[in-house]
Amino acid sequence: MKPIISVFLILFLFISCDEEPTPKLFLEKGISMQLAKYRKQQLQNVKYQLKFEISKTKAEAIPSQLKITVTLLDLKHNLILDFNEKKSNIKGVKVNGKETKIVHENEHIIISKKHLSIGKNSIEIDFIAGELSLNRNEEFLYTLLVPDRASTLFPCFDQPDIKANYTLTIVAPKEWKVLSGAFEKEQLQKGDFTEHRFIESDKMSTYLFSFVAGKFTEAIQNPGAFDMRFFYRENNQEKIDESVNQIFKIHQQALEYLENYTAYLFPFQKMDFAAIPPFQYGGMEHVGAIQYRESSLFLDKNATQNRKLGRAKLIAHETSHMWFGDLVTMKWFNDVWMKEVFANFMADKIMNPVFPDVNHGLQFAMTHYPSAYSEDRTQGTNAIRQYLGNLKNAGSLYGRIIYNKAPIMMRQLENILGKDAFKSGIQEYIKTYANSNADWNELVTILDKKSPQNIKEWSDVWVNNSGRPIVSDEINYENGKITSFKMYQKAEDGTGKLWTQSFKIGFVYANEIKILDVTISDKEFDFKEAVGLEKPLQIIYNYNGFGYGVFPIQTSKMNSYKNIKDDLARGYAYINLYENFLNKKVTADATFKTFLNGLLIEKNELISNYLSGRITTIYWTFFTDKQRAGNQQMLEHKVLKFLESNIPANMKRTLFGLYRSIAVSKKGKEVLFAIWSKKKNIKNLFLNENDYVGIATQLVIYQHPKSKEILEKQLTRISNPDRLERFKWLLPSLSDDEQVRDRFMESLLKKENREKESWVQSALINIHHPLRQKTAVKYVKPILEKLEEVQLTGDIFFPKGWLSSSVGRYSSKEAFEIVQDFLKEHPKYNPILKMKLLQTVDDLFRAQEIK
Repeated sequence: MKPIISVFLILFLFISCDEEPTPKLFLEKGISMQLAKYRKQQLQNVKYQLKFEISKTKAEAIPSQLKITVTLLDLKHNLILDFNEKKSNIKGVKVNGKETKIVHENEHIIISKKHLSIGKNSIEIDFIAGELSLNRNEEFLYTLLVPDRASTLFPCFDQPDIKANYTLTIVAPKEWKVLSGAFEKEQLQKGDFTEHRFIESDKMSTYLFSFVAGKFTEAIQNPGAFDMRFFYRENNQEKIDESVNQIFKIHQQALEYLENYTAYLFPFQKMDFAAIPPFQYGGMEHVGAIQYRESSLFLDKNATQNRKLGRAKLIAHETSHMWFGDLVTMKWFNDVWMKEVFANFMADKIMNPVFPDVNHGLQFAMTHYPSAYSEDRTQGTNAIRQYLGNLKNAGSLYGRIIYNKAPIMMRQLENILGKDAFKSGIQEYIKTYANSNADWNELVTILDKKSPQNIKEWSDVWVNNSGRPIVSDEINYENGKITSFKMYQKAEDGTGKLWTQSFKIGFVYANEIKILDVTISDKEFDFKEAVGLEKPLQIIYNYNGFGYGVFPIQTSKMNSYKNIKDDLARGYAYINLYENFLNKKVTADATFKTFLNGLLIEKNELISNYLSGRITTIYWTFFTDKQRAGNQQMLEHKVLKFLESNIPANMKRTLFGLYRSIAVSKKGKEVLFAIWSKKKNIKNLFLNENDYVGIATQLVIYQHPKSKEILEKQLTRISNPDRLERFKWLLPSLSDDEQVRDRFMESLLKKENREKESWVQSALINIHHPLRQKTAVKYVKPILEKLEEVQLTGDIFFPKGWLSSSVGRYSSKEAFEIVQDFLKEHPKYNPILKMKLLQTVDDLFRAQEIK
């Protein structure tokens, strides 16, 4: 009896185990944290062999084959692959050489454990490649798989801590070139097609796998380390001559700096790159095949210093990712900010030797502070490090807090540790986690050992909490001297958070400026070093642009900001004034006049660019119609007069951008038309093809009487086929016929018409320009209602771009009420998207009070 019972018991247990249902959390749409954690301990040694057969026409599907080899350590549950496509795209599945039933549920392919064994296994899948992330054009395509889009292209384990090697084969039209993350091994001709076979790639996360295929010009150079290969479609010979050598050179300079700083040699077999006309971001750090937006790389001979520096920083940013993100990758996308902060932080360091004539402190301040404040001041602000329960929401974590506040935080952290200890900690971090994954806490543990201060406690406020401090002061004088000087900090959101940070304060006297260091950490700070000083003419907080928050201003001294000699102190003083204006400490008129008066004598391009942007925002967003009309003639006249004066060419481009954005009067439109038609020449104002397209666009929106002729003529002026295609696509958004614009806006509410996201954002800007908002405001609600779909179908920056290009341009009471009603109607709205919305409409909300 016992033996018989045992056999039945074993059989029962086997059947029960085999039929054990897959946990529901594993089969959520997207990749849940629970699934990711289980798979990380379930499998290892993943290798993908992929073949994609690209047809000659965009409309044809791409048949594909995949073979995965994987070592399984655990068979408690079935093996789950991610494939965010319809089941009909899966044509066949083999497991360990045997055909198996196709089981596809909630974006996952389920491989029954009964077909698997502990140890090495193979899975073969014939499928049709998903289209969502293929970015197909008639003459080229490119993949973009961050953060969870690899599974929209092919079946995989789409989480960052399962790194794998890839062996890729691409069949493409014979006139096409192909670039991927590994070296090309051979080409086989197959009639009108070529089969490109690549060697096995380095180990990488799924979001870093990529390929580019199409009709490209190719350049190969060895700028010092090894041959680098560059694909591009730009056909302007001046831009090619001015840019290509520089692009190679900057990559090499960044690579050398990073090898030295990290004490770790370049970690991959190659570093090639491609410039793509409609690329969604500035760049993307794919292993071995970086992708860039073409317009960010190709500059003409008259490009400003700021544009050149922007290009160099972009290249340095993406090159930094080879170490920070690609070599050492975050475990989960809640730490995506780590790779971004290091890329930005290192890019700033790299630019010092590359651009020795640039004021890098000022560059840092003007790049990061306005952008960080623009989100951190809002009701939708978020911590640098956020919670992420499912990878499908990872795209919404990206934003200015990650890209701009985090570098400010990192600079304060380096200051606390000291540069040498910080650098040593980074080197230990890279060495410890090379070719693997790490989270923020693991880095903090390394840094904590190198500092007498409690870095974990410091990090909790800066990294795990949102918001910024508001600093105030209380100063007493007697007999012309300071007798007491107290500073106070409080969190802008009303919580009890306190920031530990350092900055400088400048005391301005007739013949000198005394600069004193301050480190605050508590609610109240007694600034004893200032006691006994003569009463200054002016006190300038955050003189070195190092601190973070909103600092006190002396409203009676605002007009003297333009006389501050130190560029960094002057630049930050303007930033701090704008933040105080938004907090209603200063009026719109007073702020506008201070900025305009400052602009008209400003000699620094970076500060001029900032002032121009703020003047434009106050003019269109925070002025009433009466204020705008009252300042229009004066503003146009002064800006044009300054533009025509003897100022440097780089300043003229900035000033012209401002003039173009506000020249709505009859005279202003005629001046723009004369410049566009090349009948008026402003000395040392050098305009390129894109500038003329921009002028044409503004003239049409401003309802110039010759709008139709302007568009027809502009079509004949565009020499680059990619730019011409873009301009043609945008034409309905420029139409003076409201019904044409309405039909085009309605088309953008359908996901199939939003493939080229940068184009879509330009179209939205045209449709929702302040001069057209009375007819376009009816689309505010539909745009909000489409936001969830936009997040699911668009790339990581598109939800915010979708909003900022449309709803974010409004300041009217009507738009405000539509947004308010939407929020009331959706009390349980996706919290991450709600934050994006609240970030975007902050100016709209503030305008209701400021106006």
